[in-house]
Amino acid sequence: MTAPGVESAVGTGRAAGERRLHPVTPFRRAWAPVAVLTGWAMHDPNQAQEQLTRLTATMALGGLAALVTAGALYGFLTWWFTYFAVTESELRIRTGLLFRRTAHIRLERIQAVDVTQPLLARVAGVAKLRIDVVGTDKKDELAFLGQGEARRLRAELLARAAGFAPETAHEVGEAPAHELMRVPPNKLAVSIMLTGATWGSLAAALVAPPFLWLATHSVWTVLATAVPLLGAAATTSVGRFVGEYDWTVGESPDGLRIDHGLLDRTHETVPPGRVQTVRIVEPLLWRPLRWVRVELDVAGSANSVLVPVAPRAVAESVVARVLPGVTVPGELPRPPGRARWCVPLWWRGYGLAVTDAVFAARHGLLRRHLALVPHAKVQSVRLTQGPWGRLWRLADVHVDTGADKTVTARLRGAEEAAALLREQAERSRTGRRTARPDRWMA
Repeated sequence: MTAPGVESAVGTGRAAGERRLHPVTPFRRAWAPVAVLTGWAMHDPNQAQEQLTRLTATMALGGLAALVTAGALYGFLTWWFTYFAVTESELRIRTGLLFRRTAHIRLERIQAVDVTQPLLARVAGVAKLRIDVVGTDKKDELAFLGQGEARRLRAELLARAAGFAPETAHEVGEAPAHELMRVPPNKLAVSIMLTGATWGSLAAALVAPPFLWLATHSVWTVLATAVPLLGAAATTSVGRFVGEYDWTVGESPDGLRIDHGLLDRTHETVPPGRVQTVRIVEPLLWRPLRWVRVELDVAGSANSVLVPVAPRAVAESVVARVLPGVTVPGELPRPPGRARWCVPLWWRGYGLAVTDAVFAARHGLLRRHLALVPHAKVQSVRLTQGPWGRLWRLADVHVDTGADKTVTARLRGAEEAAALLREQAERSRTGRRTARPDRWMA
């Protein structure tokens, strides 16, 4: 069997059990020749303008017809030579006309199957199936399938990944989900307005262009600066609202399901047992309302947000579902008072608590971040101490997780840090021995 992501040559015939994508798929790639021509024109606009002035109306219409024909043919051929099939042990995706590629995705290595629907796909009644596989950085995808077929295939893949027999996986269907929380649009809008990044981007977009105009009197310089700044401001405000609109978290046997999006609708799954770190983020202006944001580090998955905004009590109840048996620590002792000589004022934002289930470290004075790492997910523990830290008998303890992330307890006493290093190594070994298996629908 070929490992995920490995390419292999296949014959030209269509194997038994293989299926094609939805007939609307050719329109997905028909624009590729147009994109190539547009990229050339933007790369050398003077040359493009010169070539356009030489064209007659007949030549322009003929070129447009040839371009449309080439786009349609390209889209049709990419659809015609793309097949997928679910076998007893793998999902096989075969693509390519001249250069064939076959992706062999082992079912037991599937850890997330997400259904996404861009705006035009929702209008056409189709959906994209994205598959997270352990050991690969990119996602394989099937774009597009009929909306109903995408959901049925997703349910079948999750059932097969959970260990159901092939003859019964079709009958399992999509597991029912119980809604845990939903973010109202008005609360989401208020939370975005109370975020410092929103106002910082907007202020930069409004203040920088006038100063550049006074300094250069160049319209192009102002536009080259203002457009990216306005884009950044829109991304941190309108873009975030559109992406996180109607955020819903539900619980099902195959993990926590997340549905969100105003224009592009996304249906994601947080794989059970694959969460490496949970971060509870508390911006300064949210504190009077006791609102928090919950983010995730999931091994091999792009899922990074669990709750965009919610009251702290609600957020902690959701955290308890994604990390069973974990209670968010209430008190996190600060570093010793002598830490003020290493990091004046900001040392007050650091904190550490170790429970039977998690290693919890906090940092940030204005925007607080509390990271929770289950002991079973700790891959390594390190202690670092610079010359200034040695002078004040302080050290940092770093905990590395399976998602290539590091959580750090900063400025702990040297004796405390050394003891924490030894104890955390033992807690991690014990946690891995007693951890539940990472199985779907277990």
